[in-house]
Amino acid sequence: MAKPLLPLTSLLLLLLPFLSNPSAAVVAGTANDVLPKFGLPPGLLPNTVASYSLSADGDFVVELEAPCYVQFSDLVYYEKTIKGKLSYGAISDLSGIQAKKLFVWLSVTGIVAHPDSRSIEFQVGFISESLSVDQFETVPVCRAKAGDLSELGLPFAELIAKRQGYDALLDLLA
Repeated sequence: MAKPLLPLTSLLLLLLPFLSNPSAAVVAGTANDVLPKFGLPPGLLPNTVASYSLSADGDFVVELEAPCYVQFSDLVYYEKTIKGKLSYGAISDLSGIQAKKLFVWLSVTGIVAHPDSRSIEFQVGFISESLSVDQFETVPVCRAKAGDLSELGLPFAELIAKRQGYDALLDLLA
């Protein structure tokens, strides 16, 4: 008697995501690879994506390895789970991403690509801000702590001063 080509348990493991979500779409590649297929830059998500699912109607869930921070022009916080609805050139009903403006954390609720102006519009409720798409063309490295000074975009001399004291800065400049 011939052995089955794929053991039943392996087959069930492969089908499990589709059995639990029958409308899940099959999209090859990583979550960062999927974004350009929808007219969005790959760097909207950090490098710590553990898994993602995308349904046929555009609903998605991205699971990161852990919550983390990325420094773009503003400091951005990614929760462990990011959800939204993906359509060509836009993400709506977004949850799980916050940007720090001055001293306040604001939840990003939508993202829209504007290819003609090479910009990405980030929506926070009824307010929005457009940034250059250049910031999001490479996948950013996510950091566990916002306090990591190297991720805050401070000049090198300020980093030394804050880490080693202002005497080290004076020695460097002398």
